Amino acid sequence: MKALVKNYIGGRWVGAQAGRTFDSRDPATGEVVGRCVDSGPEDIEEAVNAAVAAADGWRRLPAPRRGEILFRVAERLIRDKDTLARTVTREMGKVLAEGKGDVQEAIDMAYYMAAEGRRQFGLVVPSELPDKSAQCVREPVGVVGLITPWNFPIAIPAWKAFPALILGNTVVLKPSPETPVTAALFVKALEDCGAPPGVVNLVLGSRAELGEALVRHPTVALISFTGSTATGGKVAVEAASRFKRTALEMGGKNAIIVMEDADLDLAVDGIIWSAFGTTGQRCTACSRVIVHREVKERLTRMVLTRMATLSVGNGLKPGMDVGPLVSHAQLERVQQYVQVGQEESARLLTGGKALSEGEYATGHFFAPTLFDRVTPSMRIAREEIFGPVLGLIEVTDLAEAIAINNDVDYGLSTSVYTRDINRAQRAMRDIRTAVVYINAGTIGSEVHLPFGGMRRTGNGHREAGQAALETFSEWKTIYVDYSGRLQRAQIDKE
Repeated sequence: MKALVKNYIGGRWVGAQAGRTFDSRDPATGEVVGRCVDSGPEDIEEAVNAAVAAADGWRRLPAPRRGEILFRVAERLIRDKDTLARTVTREMGKVLAEGKGDVQEAIDMAYYMAAEGRRQFGLVVPSELPDKSAQCVREPVGVVGLITPWNFPIAIPAWKAFPALILGNTVVLKPSPETPVTAALFVKALEDCGAPPGVVNLVLGSRAELGEALVRHPTVALISFTGSTATGGKVAVEAASRFKRTALEMGGKNAIIVMEDADLDLAVDGIIWSAFGTTGQRCTACSRVIVHREVKERLTRMVLTRMATLSVGNGLKPGMDVGPLVSHAQLERVQQYVQVGQEESARLLTGGKALSEGEYATGHFFAPTLFDRVTPSMRIAREEIFGPVLGLIEVTDLAEAIAINNDVDYGLSTSVYTRDINRAQRAMRDIRTAVVYINAGTIGSEVHLPFGGMRRTGNGHREAGQAALETFSEWKTIYVDYSGRLQRAQIDKE
């Protein structure tokens, strides 16, 4: 019998106070990956109190010392990469190579943010008055609540926790109920590498009330949330009513634009990877191909040919390209959108159905799906599906393509395939998404650059890079007047 996966609060692995449990299951096989404690608001209270108790000591620990812990975490993640990746695949379904990529993002972020222990640069500027100095330094915000999704169960907690920790914040992590075992292994690495008790706290649970309790807690200074736009909107409202800061990373409806002068072989590579990598379960996944009419027929044939070669199956098996959807509920959601597309008169070219026979009988598998004759007003062209469903939209020029790309509620990632440098420059100027690729797919970010979205994809904050430091810190301005007399700024300048 597997050991119970517990909360981590105040430096101890503890059960949920109500004594409930829930199971995390493999979406490919239905097997139990781990039995986990099912927490309630009372466990959130305990975790926040532990984070408060640890906050002052952690804030006062020199930042280079905090960085040393994160360097050790990076080394631990490297050591355990294969084990962690297999757990990622078993809990959320992505193929093993992508599971390793998930862990690698956490490794990269650990190294990057560890270095910020010696590089949290402030400002020293001249004062406008004599015998006076002026400077700015970063201050931690306090206790930070992290609400993370299932699709990147190692990478996204790392993207949030590591910048928060290096700046001197303490954290309470509430991961998705789909991936609790992975989250526990992530926190175990922090514990083993020297994170003091209470600095990192983990609360597992299957109930919506858990996240709500974290958002509403008066002592939590900031909520960093990644998930759906609908849920993110609720977080924003709840937090605003409590004068609480939020950093929201939400949905996407990303497009690849293919012009008539594009390298079509390269474009197809990007389309297949962006649309069907992670079974389409990425906020940056491509679900729209906006293609010039002169090459649409040829591109369609090429995409169909490549889709026919995709291997769908258990992500732990060698050679798999597409794993299962994370849950039965997600499978039903994707199936409903396929039905919506057909009702809207889009033409289903391939896929469009769940795979449920033979080796697929115990999992949540869905065939990679391609729609033609999609128009910009259709729901499948405007709403996030979060599955392996792709639609083709025909255009006559770049201006029309950019207008269609921009005319959705989301603004995360866009790709443009063209050999014309002038077109590429216009696209980079006029596309209204926060991530723009030229001659590459819509997915794949690097930890030293800002990541986030415009419009309903986010609320202006960015994750990763230097931008993450802005999210998890506040500026403190410090003046030192050593003139020995009262000096009045602006007034005494005359």
